[in-house]
Amino acid sequence: MALPSWFVNVTEIRDRMVEVNQDIEWMPAHIRDGQFGKWLEGARDWNISRSRYWGSPIPAWVSDNDEYPRVDVYGSLDELEADFGVRPKSLHRPDIDELTRPNPDDPTGKSTMRRVTDVLDVWFDSGSMPFAQVHYPFENKEWFDTHAPADFIVEYIGQTRGWFYLLHVLSTALFDRPAFKKVVAHGIVLGDDGLKMSKSKGNYPNVNEVFDRDGSDAMRWFLMSSPILRGGNLIVTEKGIREGVRQAQLPMWNAYSFLQLYTSKKATWSVDSTDVLDRYILAKLHDLVAETQAALDGTDIAKACDLVRNFCDALTNWYVRRSRDRFWAGDEAHPEAFNTLYTVLETLTRVAAPLLPMTTEVIWRGLTGERSVHLTDFPSAESFPADADLVRTMDEIRGVCSAASSVRKAHKLRNRLPLPGLTVALPDSARLADFASIIRDEVNVKNVDLTSDVDSVGTFEVVVNAKVAGPRLGKDVQRVIKAVKAGNYTREGDVVVADGIELNEGEFTERLVAANPDSTAQIDGVDGLVVLDMEVTEELEAEGWAADAIRGLQDARKNSGFEVSDRISVVVSVPEDKKEWITTHADHIAAEVLATSFEIVTDALDGETHDIVAGVTAKVTKN
Repeated sequence: MALPSWFVNVTEIRDRMVEVNQDIEWMPAHIRDGQFGKWLEGARDWNISRSRYWGSPIPAWVSDNDEYPRVDVYGSLDELEADFGVRPKSLHRPDIDELTRPNPDDPTGKSTMRRVTDVLDVWFDSGSMPFAQVHYPFENKEWFDTHAPADFIVEYIGQTRGWFYLLHVLSTALFDRPAFKKVVAHGIVLGDDGLKMSKSKGNYPNVNEVFDRDGSDAMRWFLMSSPILRGGNLIVTEKGIREGVRQAQLPMWNAYSFLQLYTSKKATWSVDSTDVLDRYILAKLHDLVAETQAALDGTDIAKACDLVRNFCDALTNWYVRRSRDRFWAGDEAHPEAFNTLYTVLETLTRVAAPLLPMTTEVIWRGLTGERSVHLTDFPSAESFPADADLVRTMDEIRGVCSAASSVRKAHKLRNRLPLPGLTVALPDSARLADFASIIRDEVNVKNVDLTSDVDSVGTFEVVVNAKVAGPRLGKDVQRVIKAVKAGNYTREGDVVVADGIELNEGEFTERLVAANPDSTAQIDGVDGLVVLDMEVTEELEAEGWAADAIRGLQDARKNSGFEVSDRISVVVSVPEDKKEWITTHADHIAAEVLATSFEIVTDALDGETHDIVAGVTAKVTKN
């Protein structure tokens, strides 16, 4: 049975709603002209009445006699009082329904004006929220006029047909402007089985257990760094939450613990170091501050998390590790290293405070002794020296080392085993010459050869993914395939242009063609290759074995409870076939483990001993 209903005449303003939508910034951007824009283009009149008892009453009174039709719509209590002679104390049913009056248009005086029994759809209340919550226009008119539209709003992406849409309808109709300047449309949270979270299914980790084990920062980071803030869906798993801990919390904490372990006095805030590694991490810190502030100002929380995560990786897996010798030497010998790390951590905690509030609070207070990181200002990028060329070059060096490491891992060649050499093929490779020693030490090779002739080492062949590209390109896909096979294409960033036609990411793959494919790897992020010489001589094997022995003796020091600066005496028992190896490298081993006495025997040792490497034991005593 059809029921009479009240509507907002949306079709009359539909074109204007489409126009006003162009003034809104959407995250993700494609929603503006996609999901939301298409919905606006097909918008129909909006049924706002519901046959329910509870809700905001429709403020419309109609004649109960069709022979004398009349409709009165009221916009204020004053208007109601003027017509009915009383000022309602309640606008809800049943009180408001008792408000009646004779129909002024009925000369017989027999018909009555009665409120329509329907109430407003709750979504009408939701769409009215921006102005209704401040009692506009009866109060706060100036405030609303200066604060609307809202800077941004956040809700589930499905609200493109709900709250987002209804806010837009009423704001366009009443004010001819959007209700919000920006909207973050997030995805939905799913259980670990990919289905909607459900208590009955129990398909999600216990939140309290996560808090107890990993802390609230872990869950916070997991959510903010995920695709959910880019409009995608998020599957909640224990592994995912723990990965967030590994990405940011632990690196930050480990760097702080490292500083606390080796410092003997309070470090100071400084950006004056001339050491190349210090200059690099400070320049990278400059970029972090500037880019994170831009991301946060733009409400791009996921990008801010990416920036912090990448910086933490550079800090712990490059800067601290490459600076270990300076830290081990102490803050008297290298105060610049300690001051730089202090400065970086103090600044990093302020940058990451909105993202990891608990972790950064503990670290910052430990560093400064002051009250709270959340009472400080966000850092200024201008406080740090910018050096884009150094950052670019050092990041390329990191990429070189990572690529070489991947070859090592593929062939199960441990890092402490020295190898003959590494060839680095990069356009304009000469700019890396000043840093060849860093590559050599990091990759643990004897020689580093730089060449700009990338093609002599290997090339990349582009292969068109016809199944992916076909639906978009249609008949042009065959033209593209022929062009690629003929070499008639160029690479422009993440895009391949073949015979004038662009291929987007996913529509093509790259295949490495190298003279020595087993020993060749691509450098991530640049058009370059590395080739690792993996020929191991007995001399190199002995040197690697000595490095393993150093690691074992360092563990023995630690297990014995020695301080990092303690000098020790060592007696080491080795098999006869390893005596020559350890004798050759004895001085180096002794220096690395701070041994003032280093004795080599082939007989078994009595008493408490430590396993060093296979077949080797040692006795270590504190001097």
